[in-house]
Amino acid sequence: MASGTLTILLSTVALALCDPLGQDHLHVRHRRLAVEDRPNCKPGATPPPTVVDTTARLAEIRRLFNGVPGGPLHAYIVPNEDAHQSEYPSSFDQRRGYISGFTGSAGTAVVLANDAAVWTDGRYHDEAEDALDCNWILMKQGVEGVPSISDWLVDQLKNTPGARVGASPFLMNARTWTSYSTIFAKAGISMVEVNDDLIDQIWTSDRPPQPSTTINALPIEYAGKTWEEKISDVRDKFASNGAGAYIVTSLDETAWLFNARASDITYNPFFISYAIVETSRVRLYLLDHITKLTTNPTDINSTAKLHEHLKTSTTGSCSSPVSSCVEVLAYNATAVSEDIKAIANNNVSIWVSLYCNQAIYSTIPEAQRIHDKSAIALMKSQKNAVERAGMQASHIRDAVALIKFMEKLEREVKAGQYWSEVTADADLKKYRLEQNLNRGLSFGSIAGSGSNGAIIHYGPTSATDKQITTSDMFLLDSGGQYLDGTTDVTRTFHFGVPSDYQKECYTRVLMGHIDLAQLKWPKGLYGREIDAITRAPLWEAGLIYLHGTGHGIGAYLSVHEGPGRISLSHDLNPSDEVLDEYMFFSDEPGYYEKDQFGIRLETIVMVEKVNVTYPFPDTVYLGFRPITLVPYEPNLIKREMLSAKQIKWLNDYHKRVEQEVGPKLSGAALQWVKARTTPISTQTVSSAQPHEPALLLTVLSVVLWWSCLH
Repeated sequence: MASGTLTILLSTVALALCDPLGQDHLHVRHRRLAVEDRPNCKPGATPPPTVVDTTARLAEIRRLFNGVPGGPLHAYIVPNEDAHQSEYPSSFDQRRGYISGFTGSAGTAVVLANDAAVWTDGRYHDEAEDALDCNWILMKQGVEGVPSISDWLVDQLKNTPGARVGASPFLMNARTWTSYSTIFAKAGISMVEVNDDLIDQIWTSDRPPQPSTTINALPIEYAGKTWEEKISDVRDKFASNGAGAYIVTSLDETAWLFNARASDITYNPFFISYAIVETSRVRLYLLDHITKLTTNPTDINSTAKLHEHLKTSTTGSCSSPVSSCVEVLAYNATAVSEDIKAIANNNVSIWVSLYCNQAIYSTIPEAQRIHDKSAIALMKSQKNAVERAGMQASHIRDAVALIKFMEKLEREVKAGQYWSEVTADADLKKYRLEQNLNRGLSFGSIAGSGSNGAIIHYGPTSATDKQITTSDMFLLDSGGQYLDGTTDVTRTFHFGVPSDYQKECYTRVLMGHIDLAQLKWPKGLYGREIDAITRAPLWEAGLIYLHGTGHGIGAYLSVHEGPGRISLSHDLNPSDEVLDEYMFFSDEPGYYEKDQFGIRLETIVMVEKVNVTYPFPDTVYLGFRPITLVPYEPNLIKREMLSAKQIKWLNDYHKRVEQEVGPKLSGAALQWVKARTTPISTQTVSSAQPHEPALLLTVLSVVLWWSCLH
């Protein structure tokens, strides 16, 4: 590697690790952004058909500013999340989507008397631009000069004596609330709890009902561990942290803890709930709890009613001994708060997670409050043996569905038959639903042809639908829910003759994808410390993608699961955990050329112990094992750009596809796989490699990480 390239690489990785994407202490000058900065709001611009008119809604919420107890509000914050801090809230809880028109899974809206703004990350910059009307300023997080919410509000309200910023304490996590309160107080601004949410007050017509679906017990052959065993583990965990109770507020955690699944949240098998676990008592709070306890299961693989599964009565009450039974009570935020207060009154320390909502958090006296990482998230993320086997099996069945569909799609597109994003999305769903143990999709498919593929989290609609042709690239990101696992896979295709530039971009994405997949590292690293490895082949050519490289994934739970992640981020997430055995992550770098094409390659991988040639004493080494088994697009690979090591990985991966998925295929689908898994000869390797092995970046990452901490 040339010395100049090495210097640039060192500087880039140092910036990413010690100061990810720019921290406040760099004193980056914030730009004063306005509605007029948006392309769709410039004079003469024609708004796209996806724009939502929010004029009347904004007028309604502003009229309520003067009626808040304690004095008028000057701003109101509307987060994306629900009371459980869900990334994907139910349609009933999509308050930010209602007030702004932008419904992406990440973002916050802020309404002032005369201005309104939405903040969202790089996955949604384009989508938000096409959803927001010209009442809204778009704050593109990750772009230099874009202010944070708190900085913008301080600037907007600096000349307003006694300024008050309101938000619902049930819809904002306590950590964020405390951060805002501290910053605002220094500027003479008050953070105000608005218990009667303003959006709820104005969203009175055409609002979807609050979800309350049947809860099915997840059989032990898929869960791998009984709920009683999990409760015991949680008790051991909170006792070791000096607590006598743990409040479960996240919906994926209640579903996992009680081995129960429902469909209150689209694509996520969750049910609206809270739970309180004490040393000798367990309480679960549900909507329509009596009905749910006694209703027959709706899943053919579930044989017990909920009250039988939880060993409680048909009314949710427990006879002695209480410790072997779950008390089931009505879901009511006030009742939950009162029960928490009663525990605190007995001088018991209570543990809540960092992302518990402000209302629950503030219920617990400070002297008895333990505000820490989730007691459940880490154990949930490290899959047990049954869950690991299920994840592998479900991904093989999912690969069969995707391969059968893709063979058909490519064959018919090349034959001149009409296919569009919408028809492809619908047809792929049919293939997944045919698979054994399938329980629907894990998220809305991202099927982007040509320029639509450049919209990172694009969802095809009748208003945006494009034809899939032999002239454009086609990005397909999709997944399924199965009783034994959750899947998420992305592949990018070209059914014609791609340009040399498109092939180079694809190959650089593939190189980073492979470099991460074949990485070995000493146990103890966070995902943020290896993320740069994946981006290096793209950075070398000046290409960037504005999203994380990897997210955790659940086992018949959420397609996005914490606490681990592989991502360069604006701040160090306090809930992060180091990468460890049996965690599952996506490996998904990409590149997006606005108005032209998008590329993303996503494979689910499992962390496992690996052998190394010269193991350091008393050191455990980890690596990734691919779980997704779907071929890559040979039509887009510039083989001469790949190193011998990368080619070996690709050939070994494709051999696994043939051996593990191939026997479940026949006919044209099997031939489609064989055509894509033909080994690449290492004789095609260029003598001038554009990318060094990932080992150098690994060493640099560890050294720089250590220097940042010291």
